[in-house]
Amino acid sequence: MRIGIFGTGGMADALGTHWARAGHELKVSGRSGPGPLAERLGATTGTWHETAAFADVLLLAVPAGAIAEVLAQAGPLAGKVLVDCTNDPELTGTPVASRIATEAQVVKAFNLAPTDVWQLRPPAWEGRPLSVPLCGDDPAALEAVSTLVRDVGAKPVLAGGLNRAALLEATAAFVIGLWFAGEDAQAILAPAG
Repeated sequence: MRIGIFGTGGMADALGTHWARAGHELKVSGRSGPGPLAERLGATTGTWHETAAFADVLLLAVPAGAIAEVLAQAGPLAGKVLVDCTNDPELTGTPVASRIATEAQVVKAFNLAPTDVWQLRPPAWEGRPLSVPLCGDDPAALEAVSTLVRDVGAKPVLAGGLNRAALLEATAAFVIGLWFAGEDAQAILAPAG
């Protein structure tokens, strides 16, 4: 698969590393220059627009405040799958990417765990792979992102349409806050019995 990565931070690095190992072709764009990350991943580099044109699937891994500018410079995203792993700190109710990239097939994913979890190879505990909820409206886009979730070593979980993505962002704000406070966020959910 041809994957474009918008961003050069921790999430872009962690997920890109897994996808490079899985044999995907990567192109990276970044606000501060994609060179070091692209070199580590064996990826090519390009502008936002060049990366968008190259990719079948785009990972949106920039700060929420930069999304509008990045997507404007990327140009039209018709026919592209846009994986939104960002979290809107203002929890406005509708994820920023889906409000801006209306022509893309947006799938909300990879936003419930901090970067260091995605750096695990694979992200699993006690032999159980991490489950990754996916919210999206297009079956083909959901299948493409499910493949990328499996390539990370995690389990895709279809969690409803894109209208449910705001619930993932609210959950992320709550759960990641617990992790950073030193709490065991997994302990808040009883195991299925």
